[in-house]
Amino acid sequence: MDFGIFMEFETRPGASQAAAFREGFELVDAAEAWGLDGVWLSESHFNPARSVLSAPIVVASAIANRTKCLRIGMAVQVLPLNNPLRIAEEAATVDQISEGRFDFGIGRSGFPRVYDIYGIPYAESQARFHEALEIILEAWKGEPFSHKGEFYRFENATVSPRPYQLPHPPLRMAATTEETFPRVGAMGLPIFVGLRGLDIPDLRTHLRAYRDAWREAGHPGQGDVYLRIPVYAAPTAKAALEEPHDSITYYFGRQANLTQSAVGRVGAGPVERMQARVDTLAGLSWEQILKNRVALGTGPGLVDRLGELRHELGLTGIVAELNPGGRLSPEQIQRSLRIMTQEVMPAFK
Repeated sequence: MDFGIFMEFETRPGASQAAAFREGFELVDAAEAWGLDGVWLSESHFNPARSVLSAPIVVASAIANRTKCLRIGMAVQVLPLNNPLRIAEEAATVDQISEGRFDFGIGRSGFPRVYDIYGIPYAESQARFHEALEIILEAWKGEPFSHKGEFYRFENATVSPRPYQLPHPPLRMAATTEETFPRVGAMGLPIFVGLRGLDIPDLRTHLRAYRDAWREAGHPGQGDVYLRIPVYAAPTAKAALEEPHDSITYYFGRQANLTQSAVGRVGAGPVERMQARVDTLAGLSWEQILKNRVALGTGPGLVDRLGELRHELGLTGIVAELNPGGRLSPEQIQRSLRIMTQEVMPAFK
């Protein structure tokens, strides 16, 4: 099972944006030194109190330049927010710079506010996503092509460079709604799943639909599933439960507010389902969070917890959120990463 970390380059209250970049790159350096498989970069716009990672492809290039083994992934590139030809050029460039250590995670984002600021109708996000993906895959062939679609039109474009990995970097698509899971399965794409809006029983049901659609489409194997999950590792079980409590409870409260902002927006899903998700997130008890939303523990405890999740959900990878809520110290995050890489990962290799 592969192990990665989800990175947002969080901004801390009272700290500078320069400090957010410095802490993020220090964590990358530790990940490289301790043998982590990969880092996955979020895309966060117009939210300076939370993150400075508005240009993850630029940060991916910087990481590629300071590492030799670590894989660098997008989690995720929001395809409808930029011209797909530009995205194809930039992603292929990072793939070249990293000499094939780039993974291209894609999605459309479940939060309409960024679309509003960019002036892109969120109702178009699904259609824009699929058209953009079609263009990017064609562009990576490195041959002249033209396109006349609903949102993009151009003549005789040849994208350069081609990706280092041929035919292209590995794709992985995010899924957060029940309709998306079978759609990704039918496409034959590896999938990202998370526990921000869904719990473990929800995921078990949706992954069954993903794998059914995968098989019905005639794809070999059973699919490929990476789980993004808040992880906190500590020397004692008591510390693992107590130290991240405030940050994790804040994290799910924030997620309830973000989800509320999408309720009723065209393209976000049925109002009743979205509101039920908001109500669930807002009402989560600590016991419910521990049971179905996070992985907290000592090294041996996390081996057991992640082993159970691998068996229950059929996981091929873990993407750990080491600082959910953004309120843990750099020292706590680094310690958590050290325990995960040195005491947990070896059990799954």
